[in-house]
Amino acid sequence: MLRTFVSGKIHRLKVTGLKPMYNCSCLICPELLAVAGIEPFERVEIYSLTSTARIATYVFPGAAKGEFTLNGGAALHFSVGDQVAVVAYREEEIFTGANCVIVNPSDNSVAQMLRYAKQTKGATRGKA
Repeated sequence: MLRTFVSGKIHRLKVTGLKPMYNCSCLICPELLAVAGIEPFERVEIYSLTSTARIATYVFPGAAKGEFTLNGGAALHFSVGDQVAVVAYREEEIFTGANCVIVNPSDNSVAQMLRYAKQTKGATRGKA
């Protein structure tokens, strides 16, 4: 059975620009995309860490280093200065691991790189 697992995450990314009249979803620095393992034009979900906003969209490479711009309808859900998590997912039978980039929100640089470890089939889960 296929399940949906995180494949890459950029956490604490600060929104630096909003262009509601522009027609490509969001511009992210290609370096951040590469470190997180997120491909250009890949579907992502963006979760605000400073409000209740949550959207699904796609990423577009090309932002200058330190910039994260939301465009079109995506720009209507967030404010400049908001911190967000950008998460991509994949379907597979068991979790095979994912990169998580923790961003320094003062300049949107890579502060820390985490690797979510792959799980073995039939691994036990923690007790509630």
